[in-house]
Amino acid sequence: MVWNPSSEVAVARAAANKLEARGAVIVYIKDGKLGMASYGQTKSLCAEMGRLGDKLFDAGMAHFKEIAP
Repeated sequence: MVWNPSSEVAVARAAANKLEARGAVIVYIKDGKLGMASYGQTKSLCAEMGRLGDKLFDAGMAHFKEIAP
């Protein structure tokens, strides 16, 4: 797996480690914008978590578009 030093991925990595999980996806709001970070222990799991994260991000964007005034 390629190391990603971004702070967002570090949070996803820390969450997975704390939960004793092999991967994690974090969806968050920062400065009024939706964001997503993912982490997986292996290259294939990292890719799978990324795909899941993309779907969760898209669902979050759709949700906020529905509730926007």
